[in-house]
Amino acid sequence: MVSIAYILINMDIGKGSVLTEALKEIPEIKELYNVYGIYDYVVRVEAETIDQLKYIIAKKIRPLNHIKSTLTMIAIE
Repeated sequence: MVSIAYILINMDIGKGSVLTEALKEIPEIKELYNVYGIYDYVVRVEAETIDQLKYIIAKKIRPLNHIKSTLTMIAIE
């Protein structure tokens, strides 16, 4: 069964195009939306296991330049 997470991302002001391109390079990100409100992006990430999902979030997404904060929600069904 595939593990899915939705991640809400806050970014540095004015860095949307740079961050969008960086996020598009991560193959596990299946959907990417720029949104209005408290957060700047909503992304859907898929991985084979929860451990792989944790790795992708911690090592591929959070370290990207211009990300200020993230909130991760792991789907249970």
